[in-house]
Amino acid sequence: MTPTPGTLAPDFTLPRDGGGEIALSALKGRKVILYFYPKDDTPGCTTEALDFTARAADLDAAGAMVIGISKDSVKKHDKFVAKHGLGIALASDEQGTTCEDYGVWVEKSMYGKTYMGIERTTLLIDAEGRVAQVWPKVKVAGHADEVLEAARAL
Repeated sequence: MTPTPGTLAPDFTLPRDGGGEIALSALKGRKVILYFYPKDDTPGCTTEALDFTARAADLDAAGAMVIGISKDSVKKHDKFVAKHGLGIALASDEQGTTCEDYGVWVEKSMYGKTYMGIERTTLLIDAEGRVAQVWPKVKVAGHADEVLEAARAL
C-alpha cells in the first residue's frame, strides 16, 4: 500500500546511476520528489525523466531533490542518463523491495494479459521525511510542473 500524506516515508538505500548509493535518510532536511517509473528508455518514462531534468534547477531552488526509481540495473540507468543527458538521480531497485514498500509493484493488465509491474507514482516527501503528497497512476503530460508547484508550496 502506498504511504499516505502525514506518514513517514519508508527509508531505503539503493545503488544509483554513476556509482555509489542513495539513501532517503541521508536527505533529511531536504524535500525529496520520489518518482517510480516502469522502465528506462521507453516513451513515457523518457518524457517524464526529461521533464524532471528540465525543471531540476527550479526544483533545487525549491529545496527539493528528484530521485527516479525503477527495477532497471545501474548499468541501464547509466546508459539512459548518457543517452538523454539526464540531470536527476536514478536509483536501481532490482530486488523490488522499495517498490513493494511504497506499494507501487502491482498487477497490471495490457491486451488482456495480466502481469506485475511498477505503477507510475510520485511522492513528495517533506524535510522531516514525511509524505506530503502522493500522485498515483501518473499521467506524464504536465506532471513535472504540478510537482514543482507542490514543492514550492511545501
